[in-house]
Amino acid sequence: MTTHTARRIPVHRGPAAWNAILPGQDAPDLLTRSATADFAIIGGGFAGLSAARRLAQLNPGARIVVLEAGRLAEAASGRNSGFMIDLPHDLSSSDYAGHGGSDHMVIALNRSAIDFAADAVRDYAIDPAYFDPAGKVNGAAGASGDALNRSYAAHLATLGEASEMLDATAMHQLTGSRHYISGLFTPGTVMIQPAGYIRGLGRGLRRDGIRICENTPVHEIRRAGPDWVLATAGGDVTAARVIMATNGHLESFGFARNRLMHVFLFASMTVDLGAEALQRLGGAPRWGITPSDPMGTTMRRIDTAQGGNRIITRTCASFRPDMETSAAALRRATRIHHQKFADRFPALTGTAMEYSWAGHLCLSRNSVSVTGELEDGLFAACCQNGLGTVRGTLTGMGAAELASGVQTTITRHFAAEPPPQKLPPPPISTIGANVVLRWKEFRAGKE
Repeated sequence: MTTHTARRIPVHRGPAAWNAILPGQDAPDLLTRSATADFAIIGGGFAGLSAARRLAQLNPGARIVVLEAGRLAEAASGRNSGFMIDLPHDLSSSDYAGHGGSDHMVIALNRSAIDFAADAVRDYAIDPAYFDPAGKVNGAAGASGDALNRSYAAHLATLGEASEMLDATAMHQLTGSRHYISGLFTPGTVMIQPAGYIRGLGRGLRRDGIRICENTPVHEIRRAGPDWVLATAGGDVTAARVIMATNGHLESFGFARNRLMHVFLFASMTVDLGAEALQRLGGAPRWGITPSDPMGTTMRRIDTAQGGNRIITRTCASFRPDMETSAAALRRATRIHHQKFADRFPALTGTAMEYSWAGHLCLSRNSVSVTGELEDGLFAACCQNGLGTVRGTLTGMGAAELASGVQTTITRHFAAEPPPQKLPPPPISTIGANVVLRWKEFRAGKE
């Protein structure tokens, strides 16, 4: 009998701020007795809930159960920056352009995931403020960042993709900050309130008859004849087909060992800014700035419709193969966030950060996902390479199509990907990766 036992369950450092700034949720549906289903999904983030919706579309009337270890939007789906990016966004490159070659396909796939999410927003009446097709800006704080933006703009031009260079005045008008000397605006990104979107998606799926059990971590997967049995503290779920939408925690069950890079990114969110602070700040009420250098600092401003007038600062990365970061690492990152915030908004120096947190990313050395059939009837929708919103949606769609026996452009794309490349053995990989991350952060400088 095949059995896969979880060596760990997700551990989170700091609150999921995007969830914390929303009104409270209804009591969770807990699994208190064993159940059977046609499809079971492990994980209730972007990949898991997208897989559930796609399964329901392809298999009307099917019994679908989602098992989430915590509450919806408390894990990675409530800890990212909320950028659903349509264009190439390779975090391992110098300017996001990556290696090219398949960029047209990547853009088409990303846009299909965004369209899928937009349809869910419409069908489930999710608050449109949680799904804002506003585009984003790559901000440049110095000459090197400006050069990276121009390099990326030239790459986009070869793809026939629109972009617009913004000068320092335009950046100041947008953000209220004089930190940026230029920016590169691209219109296709959707800026989401990630927790609001995930909560709304969960409510809609439940109305469609899909069961979502929260606070229900799966600690074992075992084969039982033609079916899979998912063991939890509250009871077992037996299903013919299972999708693991666990991102990096796929490795916790013994799959893709020593092939996945577990990186934590840290973020802080201000208190709800009052009228006097907003007057000093100026700028637009909503915007999103990704750094021209991928290892720079992401900034985002939201308004009351998304959870308050707040600014989010995201920077600092740490490679942790044990999938758990430390309180000391979070404290260090928070100090840096205060400085990065003060550099950009000196008029608001001293503004309190109400929330600081860590978010778990899963990457592979060759920037591929793990989306496909692992064993008979057991599928993965994992390894989003730092783009959890859009690529999570896409891997969930692809795994659902595979589990339904449907071949699409998405499934063919994932089938053509090679496996993730092996990592050097620890501690070489751990030491080497963290040295590289620190060097890249240093090189990014004020970006």
